[in-house]
Amino acid sequence: MNDMTTTRRDVVITGIGIASSLGEGVEAHAAALAAGGPPVVDSESFKPYPLHPLAPLELDRQIPKKSDQRQMEPWQRLGVYAAGLALDSAGIKQDAEAKSALQVIVAAGGGERDHAVDSAILTGLRGANEPGTYLNEHLMGDLRPTLFLAQLSNLLAGNIAIVHGVTGPSRTFMGEEQAGVDAIRTAHARIASGQSDLMLVGGAYNAERRDMLLLFELGGYLRRDRFAPVFAREDAPGLITGSAGAFLVLESAERAAARGAKVHARLSQTGATRSRRAPGTVESALTGLVSGFGPLGADALAISAATGCAGITAEEAGALAKAAPSAKRLAAGDLVGHGVEAAFPVSVALAAIALSAGQAKEAIVTGAGHWRGEGAAHLVKA
Repeated sequence: MNDMTTTRRDVVITGIGIASSLGEGVEAHAAALAAGGPPVVDSESFKPYPLHPLAPLELDRQIPKKSDQRQMEPWQRLGVYAAGLALDSAGIKQDAEAKSALQVIVAAGGGERDHAVDSAILTGLRGANEPGTYLNEHLMGDLRPTLFLAQLSNLLAGNIAIVHGVTGPSRTFMGEEQAGVDAIRTAHARIASGQSDLMLVGGAYNAERRDMLLLFELGGYLRRDRFAPVFAREDAPGLITGSAGAFLVLESAERAAARGAKVHARLSQTGATRSRRAPGTVESALTGLVSGFGPLGADALAISAATGCAGITAEEAGALAKAAPSAKRLAAGDLVGHGVEAAFPVSVALAAIALSAGQAKEAIVTGAGHWRGEGAAHLVKA
């Protein structure tokens, strides 16, 4: 049997684009990290479910054409906006050659629903003599012909290409929180292995959607009534979702050095797994992932993409306590809410911002999905 050694290259973060309830950009989020909040929470619009609403954005700054803005759903506009911020941050927004080589990986959920049509159909279905026939007729007659196309998850990558002139290949991952984990993991692995030199990776989530709140509530995953920190929700465990988008430009260290790019942080390791979710398995899975990062000192930062859901959140806290007993620990959800597919990219972006701002020398990011999947990443100050 041949013993083969693969040379792994350093992967650095040269661009950060982030928008959330706290505002947009590196500076706004660095200030919030330093101050520890306070979070922006809306407890009235979707009562009894609190959430973190997106701060107002000047869409024209990143999506100049109104026609482009109109044909996108809110989560797509948010993602395209955050991607534009990342390209600006990396200094490649106007570099056609770089954008032709740029590969894109997006973590995306399902498209948004037409709430008025859904409500009318469900109301009429209650009194229909032939529910099946009624449903088929109204689904064919009431839905806009373009509705399904507007919901395609890979349109976020397509809109990034159209609006920002990115002509390299793209991939779209779906699967809730784990989509974000695998997007970051795959982008890192491609550069580290030499399969790519330049990647744009991230995701976006619009929390201000009644259909998603309904889906989470039907599963018993939402917290009600008032905000509480992620690791202090024992009285009423559950998600407090947040509208947020984050994209990162990942680059080989050699390429970044050659063009004199500013490096915010080095993404040294990433990992993902999936436990069976029996008691104790989430803590064991995360401990196994993080143990490979080596010991963390007092000048380290541990950022968790924990959900706040019962059981798994306490297990994630336990894994962090073991892996980083002397590090500063915080939950991304305390600042910006839980972004589902975008939760892990947002947390990695926050870690890179903290390192870039000199708030820590290294950082780990962990995250367990609300019902499946676990992931972790290790970042080092540049």
